[in-house]
Amino acid sequence: MPSPPDDAAVIGESVRNSERFALIFDRHGPAIQRYLARRLGVDVAEDLVAETFLTAFHKRKRYDQTRGDARPWLYGIATNLVSRHRRAEVRWYRLRQAVPPERDQESHADEVAAQVTAQAMGRLLAVALAELAERDRDVLLLIAWEGLAYDEVAAALGIPVGTVRSRLNRARRKVREVLDAPEHATTTNKEVSRNG
Repeated sequence: MPSPPDDAAVIGESVRNSERFALIFDRHGPAIQRYLARRLGVDVAEDLVAETFLTAFHKRKRYDQTRGDARPWLYGIATNLVSRHRRAEVRWYRLRQAVPPERDQESHADEVAAQVTAQAMGRLLAVALAELAERDRDVLLLIAWEGLAYDEVAAALGIPVGTVRSRLNRARRKVREVLDAPEHATTTNKEVSRNG
């Protein structure tokens, strides 16, 4: 049984037969949806997924046929669309900081303590992400959430690999500073004591 065509072949075929492009959506739509939902929330993500693939469809004639995997290209388009919604993204992180996820009321004490600690760390992470520079946040999330390699992030964002490394290093350092700050450690310990 022959292996399915790579993304470059499918995109090339879609220039002549536009219906073939649906395969690109089928392959990568869920990952792009998840990425956008994590960044902006589910409601905004649905619209931006459609806009991402519509943009990709219109740009398909210029797709670099040497790239067999279209994910970096699609993440690049999605990230550019996120940049138009930066205020919404920061509001989303601040909301996640303020409103913790629901807890299971029937948890044991250890599970409750672990859950409260995770919630506190989640809020701190949301604060850290909201405070990052846009470019640093883009790199960090494409690597951490989507599992892209440095060269894929470079292709997605149209920047050199060295720039990806420096932005990632800066983002990690800033996130660590927020998570390791003494005032945050005290807050987390108080929440565990209060709920434990």
